[in-house]
Amino acid sequence: MKVIVSQAELASLTRKIQNIVPSKPSIPTLQNFLIEATAGELILSATDLSLSIRIHMKAEVLEEGSIALPAKKLIPLIAELSSPLVEINTSGTSATITAGSSKFKIQGISKDEYPEITDLPEMTKLSFTGALLKELLSKTVFSAGKDETKPILGSVFLEWSDTLTAFTGTDGKRLAKAQAQIKETSSGLQSFILPTKTVDEMIRLLDSKEEEALLSFTEDKISLRVGSLTLISKLLSGQYPNVSQIIPEPKTASISLHREELMTLLRQMALFTTDQGEAIRFTFTEGNLNLSTAHGGIGEGTVNMPVNYQGESLEIAFNPHYFLDILRHSKDETVLLGVEGAYNPGLITDSSKSLFVLMPMRLGA
Repeated sequence: MKVIVSQAELASLTRKIQNIVPSKPSIPTLQNFLIEATAGELILSATDLSLSIRIHMKAEVLEEGSIALPAKKLIPLIAELSSPLVEINTSGTSATITAGSSKFKIQGISKDEYPEITDLPEMTKLSFTGALLKELLSKTVFSAGKDETKPILGSVFLEWSDTLTAFTGTDGKRLAKAQAQIKETSSGLQSFILPTKTVDEMIRLLDSKEEEALLSFTEDKISLRVGSLTLISKLLSGQYPNVSQIIPEPKTASISLHREELMTLLRQMALFTTDQGEAIRFTFTEGNLNLSTAHGGIGEGTVNMPVNYQGESLEIAFNPHYFLDILRHSKDETVLLGVEGAYNPGLITDSSKSLFVLMPMRLGA
């Protein structure tokens, strides 16, 4: 293989796929990138066996071929090169990298030793703009669980019927659901369970606002194709919880909350909690919301903000960190909070098709 490529573009693309290379691989070959030169382009691939990525870039191909090179050596080397063009020339399982007057030789492995990465067949497809898909995934994955012993809760649930698609994430204490009208090529209700690692990588890679992002599925895999990049991942198997049972019905008399003001107050109150599991008391009275908390080892705090609440006094406790996470994923000036008693979940909505559910916590003395 002999190929000449842009240093800036090659550095950018190797950074994009470096997260896929496992730090502690199950087999040593996974520490490498696969590099292939063919038909006027260079193809970079990486995999951890569950998640794979392939990126195409234009190149001057003087001789076709392939090699797998160690990612930990290749990424920093390409990033530090100052020449605008880089030549990669292989001989057997070693590659000579030339940039201006600099020349380096890196030992690699044959393509035959690298796991095969195959494209998904053309089956079910969902089409988004990159910006929309990134927003839908970002609005839900933060609510997914972090407990590795419960992989189904550590996932994002995708389902659609006709042209309405919905993404849902929950850890049992909070829930986020984002919906959108999209283009698709199949009918009937379908659903898949996406690992959070896959979702996180999709969010990181989706940086184009208008470029089409195409999701394709088989029974056990999903692929994302955007521009010259293709990501392929295994799906999770199992039964996702029936979350519709815990989503409250929207209330006609929801409480309107100024998002930025409430975020400021919650950040202040969170300073008086010691961990992610402590609650803040929300007390609603006529036209007012009072937030209060007390901790014997820290101190206590109380703040107020005007709200449009009417009726008898209502007290409920929420985790301030979870509430802040929800508010960060809304762009509106105000959000609506629907509550019905101290022991029922709160429903938070905005002007989008998104909704968030927050389970109440035990009220202290």
